Formats: sequence, C-alpha cells, structure tokens
Amino acid sequence: MKEGKVYLVGAGPGDVGLLTLKGQRCLQKADLIVYDFHINPQILNYARDDAEFVYAGKRGGHHEMSQDEINRVLVEGAGAGKLVCRLKGGDPFVFGRGGEEAELLSREGIRFEVVPGVSSAVAVPAYAGIPLTHRRYASSFAVITGSEAAHKLESGTYWSGLAKACDTLVFLMGVKNMEAITHKLMEHGLPPATPAALIRWGTRPEQRTVVAPLQEIARAAKDSKIHPPAIMIVGKAVLLRDTLKWYEEKPLFGHRVLITREYTLDYEPLEELGAEVFEFPTVRIMPPESFDDADRAIGRLHTYNWLVITSANAYRYFMERLLNKGLDLRDLKGMNICAIGSKTAQTIASLGLRVDLVPDEFSAEGLTDVFLARPGAGGDLTGLNILLPRAAGGRDLFPERVRQLGGKIDTPTVYRAVKPEKHGKRLQRFMSEGRISLATFTSGAAFNNFFDMLGEERAAFLKDVTIAVIGPVTKTAVETKGLTATIMPSKATIPAMVEEIIKWVSQQR
Repeated sequence: MKEGKVYLVGAGPGDVGLLTLKGQRCLQKADLIVYDFHINPQILNYARDDAEFVYAGKRGGHHEMSQDEINRVLVEGAGAGKLVCRLKGGDPFVFGRGGEEAELLSREGIRFEVVPGVSSAVAVPAYAGIPLTHRRYASSFAVITGSEAAHKLESGTYWSGLAKACDTLVFLMGVKNMEAITHKLMEHGLPPATPAALIRWGTRPEQRTVVAPLQEIARAAKDSKIHPPAIMIVGKAVLLRDTLKWYEEKPLFGHRVLITREYTLDYEPLEELGAEVFEFPTVRIMPPESFDDADRAIGRLHTYNWLVITSANAYRYFMERLLNKGLDLRDLKGMNICAIGSKTAQTIASLGLRVDLVPDEFSAEGLTDVFLARPGAGGDLTGLNILLPRAAGGRDLFPERVRQLGGKIDTPTVYRAVKPEKHGKRLQRFMSEGRISLATFTSGAAFNNFFDMLGEERAAFLKDVTIAVIGPVTKTAVETKGLTATIMPSKATIPAMVEEIIKWVSQQR
C-alpha cells in the first residue's frame, strides 16, 4: 500500500486565475478532494477524472460536514494510502482552520504539506480598487476575524489596540456583527467619518461594493441587502476606490459564461472583458468501439481523390490510426484535402499538410455546391471518391447528397463523443445557484448531454440563462428541447461566436 499524504491547499478568494500553480499540481494528482463551499467550482476541473470528491460545504453558519467529520475523512483517506487534497477558500492558515487540521495530521503521524493561497484579505480589496497600504494613506494593516470579534466586545484593550494600531483594518466574516464592530471601533477612538467599504463575493462576477463612513456602513449594508460572504475595509485607503476601481468597470463584468467543451484561447476575449468563463465539458472524446471501417478505408487510400476533415478531432484520430497501421503522411499523396473551418485547416497545416479547400459555408448544401463547382464537374459528382472520417453518429445529409449526385463516399468512424458520467451533481449544484448568465454550445451532442445531466430541474436551471450556439445544427438541437438560442454567429466558429456574445452583451447595457 502506498503511503498517504494530505495537501492543505488554498484555492484563493474566487477568481480561478488566482489559484497557485502548486495548488493546481496538487489537485491534478489527488485521489481524494475535500472542498468547501466558497471555492470556485471551476477549480475542480483540474482534478483527475477518477478523483473522488467530498463536499464539506461550510456556508453562512450551515455546515454540510462538521469539523470532526472532515478530520475523519482526511485521516481515513490518507490512512488508506490516498493523496488527499484539502481545498480551502483563500489561504488555509488565514482563518481557514488549516492550523487545526495540520495539528491533527501531525498527531496522527500523517504526512502533510501546506500550499498557501491568495487570501481574500488582500485580493478582494484589490479587486474593489482599495489598496491596503499607500504612501499617502496607510503604512500598516491588520486582518481580523469578524465572527470572533463579537466574543471580545467587552475587551477594551482589544478594541483600543485595533482602533489605534493600524491604518487599514480588514474584517473577514463580520457582516452579522457589523453594528457591534463599528460601535466598538468608534467608542475606542476611531472617528465616525472614517471611510469604510463592504465587499461581497469579491473577485467574482457577483462582486458588490458599498462605501460609507464608519458610522453609516452597517446601515448601508442593510439597505443594500449585503449578506455573507463579505469583508469590511476600514481606513483612509478606501478613498482611493473611485479612482482605482477597475474590475467592476469591465464591459462584461457580472457575466459568468458556461462553455461545454474544453477551454481554448478562443474564449480569452470574454475573460479580458471581465466575464468569468466556467468550463464544464459535456462531451468526452474517445476512440470508437471498433476501427474496422476505418481500417478498411485506410487499406484503399489510393482510391480516394478527396479527404474531407470536419474537425481537429477527426484529423487527430484518423492520423493516429493511419500511423498505427504502419503508414504516414506520404501515403496521402495525390489526395486533395478539404477542411471544414479555418481552425481545422490550421490544425492540418500545422502538422505538415497543405489544405486545398476551406468552404465558406459549412452546411451539407454548401459543401456539395463547392464540389459541384469544381472544374469539369459537369453538373454532378460522377468520378468523385471521398473519404470522410468522422465521429460516431455523424449526420448523413452530405454523404446522401454525394451519392445522389453520382459520387462515392466512405464515412468511417474514427472517434466518438460520449457523455461524462461523473460530476453531474456538481453541475446541478452550480446551476441551481443561478450563477450562469450565458451558456455556449458548439455541437448538438454538447447541448443534449448538458440537458440530460441537469436532470428533472433543468427548466428551472435554464430559466434565466441566455443560450449561444455555434451554428444552425446546434440551434436545432436547442430548439428541439423547447428552448431558444438567442445568439448565433453567421460563421460557425468559436471566435465568431465569442464576438457575437460580446456584441450582444454590449447591446443589453
């Protein structure tokens, strides 16, 4: 049995980009992941497909698991030889009970490591445009737990020290005790007009910031219905917010965009403009159940005059099988290559093959018209012999048209897209919280799998979600389920869809 170990990992305050590289590596190798409510669910996508998840869910006084139960899971997991990742919001040693858990592991003789995280105490003020220190306003700061501060209300020394010792005060988890905290600070010398700010869900699309003098901040929080999780900043540095706020000024701030395929840099413009991109692939690409048809086609490569590639996956799996059969690029000599989409063409070209044709229109009709328009076609496709390696269950409109017009076409399956069976509950939990404002789909399979994974509550989950699709085929899949695809680009590519999303959001402002 391998020796177990526990990593106490800080996941940061919310923005997935604030997870450290070391924290990511610990997630990627963990057998068991124990995570809290406040972490960004997107972070869990770094985990292995076969990793076990335990939701510890501490939220606003309600605990999914008690601390003793969490301790038991950590000890039992490591005792069974597993690599355990204890994933905590912020930093595990900043009011995260990481010290207590580390003490327990030490007593039990279990190996552990602490991976610090970006604390909300520093990240959230930064995202709100409030520097904790500044040469003109603050040379020191203190971080205080607002929940424990309530138990020290009668300690004059405690409050006198806070009010006088530091220029900037950061109270974590103090929303419920705000009136008492602000009263004690003023009672022990902090001027009532001292600037204060309350920030809820900092670094996330839901971020809300309320600014008021210390004597009014508790009332302002109630009027604005600010609830946990939130932090309070007290000090003159708050005055810089109007000048330095940047996050909430981004054009797509407040939007969380779901992508149901693996993240690529094509989605980066959404993040640059302030949206949070939540990656949850609903299609898993795998080899086909049988390569028999593909092998037969590869055995007669010399009979084809066109190779039509519809996606990067189709090309990758086809070439892997070609190499597996002892052939290589030289065996494609004499074949013309048609790529569906500029991205597919780039993938093919990057691996050393020249693409002869990229149709402007990606529909079956448009592709057929391109072949009909080739020199010497004579109004039909007689003499045309096409190899179209594709996914299992691919649409037959184009192959049928080719055959109707006298051409020959083989459509061997070289890969299949399957629905991931794990993590469906995690998707349901996230969707149930109503945090997704816009969902994107790049294929009918991606949408149908997503729809199935949502279960019986899907109508409620999607009620306020705007749907963007890559093209008409995906749009049909959405509409078949009784939903509306609001956004669709004229060109069926991810960059075009992203551009259309940005344009649509700007029109809603």
